[in-house]
Amino acid sequence: MKLFAVALVILGIIALFYGGISFNHQTTILDVGGIKATATERKTIPLAPFAGAIALLGGIALLWFPRSAVPVPSRVNR
Repeated sequence: MKLFAVALVILGIIALFYGGISFNHQTTILDVGGIKATATERKTIPLAPFAGAIALLGGIALLWFPRSAVPVPSRVNR
């Protein structure tokens, strides 16, 4: 559980600082004989700062509060 909490904190910080993930996608436009034409397109996956803040706060909450601090309702057999 602690590993998941640390991963949430790290991903939350990254999402807040970068705001998105960018990558290049290369496609072949023309391929005739020995001639090959390609185009590089830059794509971005936006990460909302809201999602980064939620991940960061969720990770901190998981690290701050021990698992035993959350009350679990018990079943009563009647």
